[in-house]
Amino acid sequence: MIKRKDIIKIAIDSPAAAGAGTLAKSISKHYNLFYLDTGKIYRFIAFMKYKYPNKFNHKFIKSKINNLKIKNLSNRFLLSDEIGTLASTISKNKSIRKLVHSFQLNAAYNPPKKYKGSCLDGRDITYKIIPDADFKFYVTANLKIRAFRRYKELKKNKSHISYTEVLKSIKKRDKSDFNRKISPLKKTKDSLLINTTNLTKRACFLKIKKIIDKKILINGNI
Repeated sequence: MIKRKDIIKIAIDSPAAAGAGTLAKSISKHYNLFYLDTGKIYRFIAFMKYKYPNKFNHKFIKSKINNLKIKNLSNRFLLSDEIGTLASTISKNKSIRKLVHSFQLNAAYNPPKKYKGSCLDGRDITYKIIPDADFKFYVTANLKIRAFRRYKELKKNKSHISYTEVLKSIKKRDKSDFNRKISPLKKTKDSLLINTTNLTKRACFLKIKKIIDKKILINGNI
């Protein structure tokens, strides 16, 4: 695998609906970094299983990932609670994770040349995908706040789902993400904690921007 030199690498881990995706997008845009929501890849695979149940096998998945484009991850249906639950189960599969990890590693270390680096968010980015990241963040928030955020997001997409159902789903996702044997969600010692419970999107962005700018100022080009 080609590894670009002199690029900024940012790794973000977080539980579901903590605001990491929104934050990562803002950071990526500001610093001209290639952004990848790694969880969307598992959601994409889950969608493939939902859409092509009879074709769903290792060869089929490998083909889909090898030809995966970022635009393929923008399907709104990928955000549905149903797909999210299925994706959580699929992410425990060792062979599937291996395929997804290859895609993630390439995105992290070999982003398109027009970008100054990469920013990935997910569950095991800080210690599995980019252990040598220049910046590592663990983004979290209160469970009920996260459930309410996801509920509002789903309602925007005209999903007929209740807050109680979303809260139950988030609890289930947390249990799965924190306790799975393969690449569980955890905060590493070298990850900076960002609690978004009482912070606006702008405040979260400025908090991380201050940390990044300070290191860039001290070290120069990373």
